Order: sequence, then structure tokens, then C-alpha cells
Amino acid sequence: MLCLRPIQAWISFRASYRIVCEMGHALMGTTSGPVRLCIGECKPEFMTKSHQQYTFVNPSVLSLSPIRGPESGGTMVTITGHYLGAGSSVAVYLGNQTCEFYGRSMNEIVCVSPPSSNGLGPVPVSVSVDRARVDSSLQFEYIDDPRVQRIEPEWSITSGHTPLTITGFNLDVIQEPRIRVKFNGKESVNVCTVVNTTTLTCLAPSLTSDYRPGLDTVERPDEFGFLFNNVQSLLIYNDTKFIYYPNPTFELLSPTGILDQKPGSPIILKGKNLCPPASGGAKLNYTVMIGETPCTVTVSETQLLCEPPNLTGQHKVMVHVGGMVFSPGSVSVISDSLLTLPAIISIAAGGSLLLIIVIIVLIAYKRKSRENDLTLKRLQMQMDNLESRVALECKEAFAELQTDINELTSDLDRSGIPYLDYRTYAMRVLFPGIEDHPVLRELEVQGNGQQHVEKALKLFAQLINNKVFLLTFIRTLELQRSFSMRDRGNVASLIMTGLQGRLEYATDVLKQLLSDLIDKNLENKNHPKLLLRRTESVAEKMLTNWFAFLLHKFLKECAGEPLFMLYCAIKQQMEKGPIDAITGEARYSLSEDKLIRQQIEYKTLILNCVNPDNENSPEIPVKVLNCDTITQVKEKILDAVYKNVPYSQRPRAVDMDLEWRQGRIARVVLQDEDITTKIEGDWKRLNTLMHYQVSDRSVVALVPKQTSSYNIPASASISRTSISRYDSSFRYTGSPDSLRSRVPMITPDLESGVKVWHLVKNHDHGDQKEGDRGSKMVSEIYLTRLLATKGTLQKFVDDLFETLFSTVHRGSALPLAIKYMFDFLDEQADRHSIHDTDVRHTWKSNCLPLRFWVNVIKNPQFVFDIHKGSITDACLSVVAQTFMDSCSTSEHRLGKDSPSNKLLYAKDIPSYKNWVERYYADIAKLPAISDQDMNAYLAEQSRLHATEFNMLSALNEIYSYVSKYSEELIGALEQDEQARRQRLAYKVEHLINAMSIES
Repeated sequence: MLCLRPIQAWISFRASYRIVCEMGHALMGTTSGPVRLCIGECKPEFMTKSHQQYTFVNPSVLSLSPIRGPESGGTMVTITGHYLGAGSSVAVYLGNQTCEFYGRSMNEIVCVSPPSSNGLGPVPVSVSVDRARVDSSLQFEYIDDPRVQRIEPEWSITSGHTPLTITGFNLDVIQEPRIRVKFNGKESVNVCTVVNTTTLTCLAPSLTSDYRPGLDTVERPDEFGFLFNNVQSLLIYNDTKFIYYPNPTFELLSPTGILDQKPGSPIILKGKNLCPPASGGAKLNYTVMIGETPCTVTVSETQLLCEPPNLTGQHKVMVHVGGMVFSPGSVSVISDSLLTLPAIISIAAGGSLLLIIVIIVLIAYKRKSRENDLTLKRLQMQMDNLESRVALECKEAFAELQTDINELTSDLDRSGIPYLDYRTYAMRVLFPGIEDHPVLRELEVQGNGQQHVEKALKLFAQLINNKVFLLTFIRTLELQRSFSMRDRGNVASLIMTGLQGRLEYATDVLKQLLSDLIDKNLENKNHPKLLLRRTESVAEKMLTNWFAFLLHKFLKECAGEPLFMLYCAIKQQMEKGPIDAITGEARYSLSEDKLIRQQIEYKTLILNCVNPDNENSPEIPVKVLNCDTITQVKEKILDAVYKNVPYSQRPRAVDMDLEWRQGRIARVVLQDEDITTKIEGDWKRLNTLMHYQVSDRSVVALVPKQTSSYNIPASASISRTSISRYDSSFRYTGSPDSLRSRVPMITPDLESGVKVWHLVKNHDHGDQKEGDRGSKMVSEIYLTRLLATKGTLQKFVDDLFETLFSTVHRGSALPLAIKYMFDFLDEQADRHSIHDTDVRHTWKSNCLPLRFWVNVIKNPQFVFDIHKGSITDACLSVVAQTFMDSCSTSEHRLGKDSPSNKLLYAKDIPSYKNWVERYYADIAKLPAISDQDMNAYLAEQSRLHATEFNMLSALNEIYSYVSKYSEELIGALEQDEQARRQRLAYKVEHLINAMSIES
């Protein structure tokens, strides 16, 4: 309880119903409690306490938005954090100045920045809540006040609302920019929109609030300026000669206000001041509406010519210009359908002429048909030749790839494939993208509470191993609206890591959750085929992780080899042709999106690379292309030199320099970008071997990156003449690190406006020369390269699919986990009287192939220590899509507009579907696995990998969800009869208290 004592608070009395006091410091260990009030002595008869709880909190700040503002202040600054609405008052300081308070909530404070007293630069941000000063490392930066350089155009009309373009500096720091004018003592303001840091678009303010028809002279406003927060220097902008022209005026269409028109006749609107006599190209933008339909407008000094749409009936005419809307009347369009004698004669003459023309056309058509038949025969011959060339290219490419793959894997057996260890493999599947997860480390507790927390977590382990608690815990979390999809996946992965040592218990829980999921799916009358399609529950993610644990051995012994060979084949085939370093497009691809759709001239070179381990040993030949960038060459050299070394143990290309050795002493360091880089207009091309004129059989070496790659080696005997062509590059004194960036730079540099390209320029830019454009064929002709690549890789795709869809694996038996789970799904179907074979087929496909194998095919880096480039990723995605289509029971109707990745394997998918159906049928025929045999297998797997993850760290991560949803969890346990019998709610409260003391 909290007690009001004179040494802790000042007290003032308001009549007999209110006491106002100031709270003192919180006592050690006190977080919350009721307020106790004593009158005189603190005896029970003189004491009362509040029903509400008073809570001590620690306010904290997290972020600041925006992080910069003008030197003159006025920026609306928002500080976000926790418990910022606590206490009775708050103060924010930017440096030593007070940020004017605007409002606050529990998670944010809003204030208005003052003018800077110390000029430009960052100032610390500090927050005080009552007497508490909140620690903060945030900084707010004062920058130069915005400046305006130019206004285009420098005129408007009296009613305003015409578009203006404002050019200057730092214009994006103003949150709500506005433009103002003052005329005859009255001010008018209009809005502006920020385009970027140098540009605003504004609507001109009206010169007067009420329009006076007699105002027909050119006027200059008394004041013209901008409202930019607290920036006073632009309130009146004197560097402009902004003027206002008279508003356009229009005459009525007719004295009655209704103009009778014939269909198609133009409407002429007469008026004056329609075209202000301003210099430059800006003009007024008129919109004329005939009813609800706009018409095409031609403007002159005294009239608007409106080409009306095809309408009949009476419609109101409205003219919009600037801030004006004016109606000169209505137009009535009357259709005249009676034919006159001249019209009849004209129609007869026209019909006769048309008949003559038809006869002439028929004669010409017959003659043209003969020519077309000849042309068709020629095209047929050309198509036959094209098919022959494609087939020949496929055959040659396959033979070449087989040779390359055999060279690559000549000394590669199963032990040579760079498999990841079990722990790394499991982490990449369970927690993708997280390298250093807490479950890999020992539990660390700040302070002296390590033993107490470990003791409390051991109690929590007993709860997790209680099936009633674990099921209630998962079901309660899934009922919470704030429990996101990411949370579901995280909890499922944490539970599986926590139960790595008890896989038989984890399997029992998983089966119960899947059974509940099937019941829920059918109760909600969802289509049965939707079950397990997406990961929308903890159970579905646990199923993925369960297969990941139990199929690791199968991956290493059987499925891993064809998957690795497919990866190597794709990588080898892609690197045979040009690959654009910027866009990721390649000559050889399975993906239409990553296909270079033009002819790239290139030549294969052999570079002799000095052995980095022993320069006296024979040089290593490396195949490269003369159109490769320097970084691409370095990566190919690393692949050749370290071909049997796992990727994580190799040197990185970014950490190495490529030396071209000309003779014994002359050495040139090659870079993607240097001062020899070619720049044409606003495009800069990355350097290639062709740019440096590197010839076949040249000697190169990879050396550790120097402090500056542009320094000339210290040896004074280096021949300067041999590298005189690159002499200027050695004098570059800037940091070369910026030149090694491999991030695609499609967008222009903000300062220089230069865009970087390699082989093809970005398709969004239409600045290719007409000559280049004319030398290219239709881009779709290059789609045949997809067929060539597909034919080349066909054997490796077939090998992988055959391995995954077979119950006999090179002498190894089918993994028990697959048979056990498929039998479980059949049992569930029988229990619910589901006899539709398509539904059972879909359940099994969603359970294993689409849930686990597709993920592994698309991400071989989950299994192997390799690097997956963007083009390899795109090709693997096509293979994975084909794998998914093969597991589907629905028929896909394909046409000419179908996606290319669907068309590419359209003829193969029926065969693959037969493999899948035979695979499922063969599994069903295998003898059932008893629970005893399965539990023995699970116990063995648990024993092998029980120490891979830190159990206490996993439990500590799971406990965060217990803490977050403690009230809901305790309520669910109190409502469950079995949980009440085991006093699980009490145990959870005991756990929370034990953990709270240490926290």
C-alpha cells in the first residue's frame, strides 16, 4: 500500500471532498497498490484506503519524428515511447530550450520546436515527467530555413487556384506549407504539397475573398509570401513580380440561356480575358462539362471552342477555371433523322461507289492470297529451321553442361556436399533470417537473479510438459486478436525447440492440435481442401518444424544430392551466358522476368589465376565472359579456386582485389567503377573485362583488398609505360569502397543524377537511341531461350522429383515420419467420413510437399552452405511452382496468355502428377507403423539432438507470451475442468510471481 506522509507529499484540502497531494519517491520494491489516507495517527479507525490501484511506472522514449526541422522552429515534433502519459505534467527540451507542449498520450508526446538559440546542428532531446528525467539518446537537428529561388508561373487570376511550382532548398522540412497574399488589408491563404526537398506545388491564393466583376485590371498584391512554420523570412517574399490578371468572363449562350444545337456541332463560348497576356508557356487550364461529360476545348483570346461528345437532349454547360465555376446556360441537342432528296442521292451514289470498291478489293484479295500462301510456306520453312536451331542449341547446351557438371563434381561424393550441421539447418528452417537466436546461447539474466530465474523456468518446463496446460496455452494465444501470424510461427518454433528432447510428447501434442484444426475447419463449413494450405495456426507451423527435424537424415542421405546437383546445374548454366549485375537478368533463365530480351555480344575467355595458397604452383584456369563485371569475375574465380570449400569459409569477393598482371612487374587493379568508367548522358556503365581490354589467357590474381586500390605498388621498378593507359586511375585519392557497392543502382544519384547500368538499361527509361532500337528483334523471340535452358536442366529436375516422389531411395526405406503422418491424415478422414480421394490427396500434398519440400527447393541455403544469387532464386522458384502444380488435383487450362512458367512445364506436369499419385498409393500400401515403434524412433532422434538448443533460453522466450497474455491464460485454465483439478492456474500465478520478482 501507498501511504501519504508529510515528508513525501504536500497536501491541500478542497472543502471536505478532495485532497490534492504530490507523490514522493517510490519505496524499494514497490510497483503498485492502493492509496492509504491517515487522519492524525494511522490507526484503523482513522485510516481509509482507495479502491483504485496507484502504479509507479518508468517512462521511456524510443523514437523521434521528424528528426530535423528549420532553424526558426515551429516543427510539430512527436516523441514515442512507453508511459509518456503518466504523471501530471511533462516538459520536453531541445538542447536548453523548451519545446512548446501540444498534447500527449500514453505512447507519445507532441510539442512544437522553438527557434534554435545555437544555430545549426543536432541538439539533445530530453523529457521530464514531473520530477523524473527520462533517459534519452535522441537528437533533433536544426537545419537551414527553407529558401525559395523561383516561382513558376509568376501570375494567376483574381480567383486564384491556378497551379504554381515553387523551387528552392530544404522545402521538405515544412510539415504544412502554405502560400499567402495580402491585398487591400485582406489576407488569402492556399495550400501547398511537398514534391521533394527542392520542389513544392501550390494553388495560388485568391486576390480577394469575394469576386467583383468590375475588377478588370492587372493587380499586384501588397504582400506575397509563404507560411512555413515559424520561418519569418519568407512571410513576405520580395524576389518575385507576381501579378494577378482579371478573371475570365463569359457571355450567355443565348438570351434565353438555352442554345439549340445539332449533333456534332461545336459549342462556342464567347468571353474576354480568356488568355492572360503572360510571358512563358503557362496557360489557364479550362474544363468544360456538357452535363457530366467533358468536351475537348480549344482556347483563343475571346472564345472557347468546345467539341461536344455524342449526346442528345438538354444538358447544362459548366466552365471550370482556377477557382471559378461558371454556367453560361444549357445546350439542347436535337437529332434530325429525316432524309432529304440530296441526302438520298448522295447515299445512292455512295452505295454504287462502295460496290465498285468491294469488287476491286476482292480482285486484290485473291491476288494477295496467292502471295500470302507463298509467304506462309517460306515462314513455315523458317519456323522449321528455328525449331532445329533451338533443338540443336538445347543438345549442345546439355552436352556442355554435362561436361561442366562432371568437371565440377568429379571429386564430389556425398561427404563432399557442403551440408549444414543439424543446428544451423534447423535454425534456418525454424527462424529464417535470424542468425544469432537466444535459443543458441546460454540464458543470461542481468543482476544477481540467474539462479532464481533458472529455478522459475524449470517450474515452467514442468508446465510445458503438461499436455493440458500446453494445449490450453496454444488455444488461448490463438484466440487473441493481437496474436499475429509472425507470433504464431515464432511460438510454434520455440515450442518445438523447447521439446527437442521430448519429440514423442511433441508429436502427441501436434496430433491433438491437427485433429482440433480439422474439426474446426469442418465445423466452419470451409472447403476441406483448404486445410493446411497456409500457415495460419500454431499447429501448421509445428507440422513444418516436425518434418524439418525428422527428415534431416533423409535430406543428407537421399534428397540432398539431387537438390544440390540441380542447384549446381542452374548456377553453372546461368553463368555460361551474360548476367546483368544490376537488374539480375540473364541470357539463360527459366524465369521470363529474369530473361535478357535482346542480343548481347560476348566471348568466353580463359583467365589463368595465380594460386592464392602457393604462387609457385600451376595457375588455375577459370572460364569467364568478356562482358562480366569485375565483381562477377572475382566470384567466378573464387568458385573455381575454392570449389570444394563451404561458402561461409571462403574469402568474400568484396574483401578481395583483382590484379591483372602484365609481365612480371606491371600490375593493374581492376574495379567495377573508377575514373575510366564510361558515362554517356545520365547513364554510367560498370567496367567489364572488355572495358579493360583483357585478353584470353591473361594472368590474374586475387589479393586482399588494399587500403586504396588505386595506389601504385611501392616497387620503383614497375613499368609505368605498360599501364600508362590507366595512369589517371592510380592518381585517384578518394575512398574506393564506394566504388565496390553491388547494390543495384537503377535510380539516379541525388547529387549527380547518374544512373548505373551493366548490360541492359532499365526498361522504365525510354531513352534508348533509335538506331539501337531498330537493330533489335521483337523481344518475345528470346523466350525460346527459356526452352533451351529448360531442356538443359530437365534431367536434374527429373532426378529431384523422382527422388522426392519415390518410396525406394537407393536402398534406404521411406522415412517413418512420412508414413506415420499420412496414416494419421487417413484416420482423420475416416473419422469424419471423408471418402473423396481428391480431398485426401490435397491434405497430404498440403502437409508435406507444399509445406516442407517446396520451402527446401526454393531455399537450398537452408540445407547447404552455399550462396544463392537472384537469378538462381528466380529459376528455383519456377521449379518450385512446377513441383506445386504436380501435387495439385485440379486441371489447369493453359492458353497463349498463361504465364510462361506454367507453359514451360505444361507437357511434363501430367507425368509428374502420375508420380505423385503412385507415391501416395505406394505409401498407403506399406505396413502401418505402431505407436511403440514410432515412439522408439522419436526417442532416438531426441537423444541424438537433445543438446542442440538451450532449453532454458527457449522457455524464457516462450514465457514472454505467458506474461503478455497472463490474464487470458489464467482465465482459460480456471474454466477448464482438468486444469482446475491439477491447479494449473495457481501454478501459472506462482510462476508469474517468481519471474516478476527477478524482473
